[in-house]
Parts: sequence; structure tokens; C-alpha cells
Amino acid sequence: MLAKLSTRPAVRRCAGTGVLALALLGAGLPAAAADRPQPDLARFYRQKVAWSACKGLEMPPDMQCGKVTVPLDYARPRAGTLDVALARYRATGKKQGSVLLNFGGPGGAGVAGLATDGAQFMDLTNGYDVVTFDPRGVGRSSPVSCGEGSDEAASATAGDADLDHPKALLARLRQAAAECVRASGPVLPHIGTVNAARDLDVIRQALGDKKLNYLGFSYGSRLGAVYAAQFPHKVGRFALDGVDTLTEPLSEQGLAGAEGQQTALDDFLDWCTTDVACPFGQDRRAAGDEVVRLVRTLDADPVPADFGGSFSGQDLVGALAQGLYSKQLWPSLERALASLVQDGDTRGILNFAAGGSGLPRSGRHGNGGLVDPQDIPADNLEAALMAIDCADDPDRPGAARIAEDLRNLRARYEQASPVFGRYRLTQLLMCYGRPKGTDFIRDRVKDVDSAKMLLVGTRGDPATPYRWTQETAARLGPSAVVLDNKGEGHTGYSSSTCVHRKIDDFLLYGSLPPSGSSCPADGRDWSATTDTAG
Repeated sequence: MLAKLSTRPAVRRCAGTGVLALALLGAGLPAAAADRPQPDLARFYRQKVAWSACKGLEMPPDMQCGKVTVPLDYARPRAGTLDVALARYRATGKKQGSVLLNFGGPGGAGVAGLATDGAQFMDLTNGYDVVTFDPRGVGRSSPVSCGEGSDEAASATAGDADLDHPKALLARLRQAAAECVRASGPVLPHIGTVNAARDLDVIRQALGDKKLNYLGFSYGSRLGAVYAAQFPHKVGRFALDGVDTLTEPLSEQGLAGAEGQQTALDDFLDWCTTDVACPFGQDRRAAGDEVVRLVRTLDADPVPADFGGSFSGQDLVGALAQGLYSKQLWPSLERALASLVQDGDTRGILNFAAGGSGLPRSGRHGNGGLVDPQDIPADNLEAALMAIDCADDPDRPGAARIAEDLRNLRARYEQASPVFGRYRLTQLLMCYGRPKGTDFIRDRVKDVDSAKMLLVGTRGDPATPYRWTQETAARLGPSAVVLDNKGEGHTGYSSSTCVHRKIDDFLLYGSLPPSGSSCPADGRDWSATTDTAG
């Protein structure tokens, strides 16, 4: 759900784009088997990372880059490999190992995220090398893409007429899926959280750590939970911020996302309409109607985009989804919307729509080695999000069931949000025709017998509702310790001094707050406060 990335803020659910997510091979290995590397995997576990200066524009000079090689298919380790890109800031204090970061998404690139937001993690270098990675299919690690088909798929459900003719709609989605296969290359059948979690263990060993210390935002919490289920005895200090669901089907996740983003939009408009510069005026009720009208107008008549192509209402919705993750982004979002509404200038809003990326769509994918930054497809974030979500979800209703349910689904989604409902419904439909995803997460990630893990839920989170933190903690069992952040926004580490300090104290010193303790809305430390309200 684009959390993520989470720290700027985390990306959790992003623009709907078609992608084929094939069933994961070897995904159902029991934890005991996964906890002990199999003989054919031994060569991967003998690696050491060779660090060097990072390539690419705007790479900090003190950040280093490297890679690890992992099997393309863990069920057939000799059938091919791919390289996973790494980046790190070295420990400045007494080193006690590494802490691995995941910024969310799914589809968030760690190398670019650390280059942009590394300052937030400098306190952790007092004890750790702070390391991140581009998961398989993401960023420099054999990135998936849907090529030009991503634009066609995104527009396939943009109009009411398409939703009223499900047979034609589903045919277009199948065509878009075929384009995703063509544009993505051999990594696509092996993308998904179960395989990414196994990659984490190879990374752990290559870093020289006996146990994995980990900080995961939003979707990164799902990845961390899956790792803990596969490798419970390798869990070190785990902090999961903005906790994802492990059990809800994509249809319910989409509804939760639409509701959360509509609430965030309402909060933004409450703030915006107090400013004379607000492009929707100062009448709060009229402002909400103006946003809906703008989306529908752009869907009916997209405008030319500054970097080529066109900019539709659903592109605007994707940009809003990004800009609403944090109040820190609201002034920039207001200015970008004003430029769009008043001057037809799409440059500012495109930065949000692309998740901060303005790269041209190259259509190139990796063949196992790392991809140069300039060759990462512009739609990789969205394509990877859908590929991973579909690969992680075992539900695959057929055409007849979708046609039967579409009218009801459409009504539920648009009732949840007149702005984000159709956008979220598009994401759900993108899994149509893709082979069934793994059932490992829903069936096996529970009752984890590992070291204690810190789970942080934020009450006003628009992407990962607080109830998901409670549900995931109950599912993981006694190993889960919950910190209740009373604030707003997606995740707490970047917005709450209290959350930031408690996560750092746990990762650096092993100091866990009591389960159920809270951080207040203003971010100040509300230590030793226990919440029993649920």
C-alpha cells in the first residue's frame, strides 16, 4: 500500500498499474527448513559484500553501494540468479552489526530512499551500519515494468462506460498483463514477499550478522513479518512502523485505503481553505466538490504532460495519494495543485504522481545484473506494487464472478471515497487473470516464535489503519509489542519525536516500551502510559 517511501513519508498504496504477478515457486517451505540453508544455496550464503562509491546523480559521497547475488528461483537455485542492490552508511560509533531498512511500497527503492532521507537514520550509525536494498523487481534490482501498457491499463477503468462493460474491460486488462510480461523479463514470475524475505536472509549473512536487525515501514512490516515466520531464530531487533495487514483480501485493503485517503484529503482541504492561496477557494464544502469536478474533467479530457504523454484525473488521484501521506508535504501539494488549476502546469503535480521520479519510460529490464539508475523504468514503482500485491494474494475470482460483483464493488468503493474509490478499484482489478498468488502469508505467518518485535501503529494513518497493527500483533503472538502513536500521517518515525526515540532506543539498546504504551499526537514522549481502549 506507496508507503511507502515511508520516511518521506512511506509509500503504501500507489497508482494502479497493470502487472502480471505469477505464483511463487517454492513459497511454501516450512519455517524450519527455511531457517537452515539448503545445500544448493550454500554458495549464496558464502558471499561478502564489496562496497564502493554509489553511481548515479545526487548520490551522497559518504554513502556506499554494493550487491548480493540471489537465486532467481529458490526452488531451483541453479536455474539463474539476479543481483540485489544495496546501499549503506557506515557505523560511526562502536559497531554492533547492521540494521536493514525497507521503505515500503511495495515497490519502494531503498537505494534512492536512503540517498534522499538518510539524515533521519544517522542516530542509528552510533551502533550500526545502516543498510538498505532494492528488493527483487524494484529499482536497480531487475526492475519490472508494464511499458506503455501501464497507461492503457490505468485508463481501462477510468470511465463509467468501461465499468459498465466488464467483458471488454477484462479483455483490456489481459492485454495489459501480457505487456507487463514482455516488459519485465524473467524476474516477474519470482517476485513477491516470500522470495524477498529469503533474499533478506542472504543479505544478513553477506553482511556478517548472525541475526537480522530490521526497520520496516508500511509494506516493510509485511516483509519483516514474513521473514520472522520463515527464519524465526534469525530475528534480531525488529521494528515495524505503519503495520500492514497479513490477512485481509485486496478488496478490503482497497476499501480501507480509499477511506483513509478520503479522510486525509478532507483534513488537507480543512487546512487549505484557510489559506487565500488555496486553489479550491475558501468555502470548505465547495472545495470538496471542486476536487471531484477536477478529477472527472481530467479523466474526460486529459491535458498534455510536461514530460510527454497526457495527465488524467486518475493520474491526479495518484498524485494526491502521495501528497497526503504527511502534513509536511501539504504546502508543496497546495502549490502544485495551484499551478495545475490556474496555469495548466503539470510539472509540480507530476513529481507527486511519479512518486518523485521524472525518469523517462525506457522499457528496459534487468537480465540478472544491476540496472543503471537512468535505465529504471518510470512506472517501476507502480508496476512492482501491483506485481508484489498480486503475488502475495491467493484470491483470484474469475470473469463471471467479477462481472457479477463489479457493480456492488463500484458502489462500495465510491461510497468510501468519491475521489479515491475508482482509483482503488482499478488496483483491485489489475490482478484479474494473473495466476493465484501464494497462500503462505495468510496461512503461515502467525504464532511466530521469535525475539520480541516492536510494532508501531498510528491512529490517524491514511494508508495502514491502526486496527491492522492490533490484528497483526494478535496474529504474530507474544513476540509482538505494540506502541500506540496517537498522531496523524503514514508511519510515525519521521513525524513523531517520541516514536523516533523509542524505535532508536530499541534498535540500539534493546530497550522495549511496555506493550500498549503510547506516544501522544504532538509527538512528545508519553512514557509509561498504557492504553486499554483498543
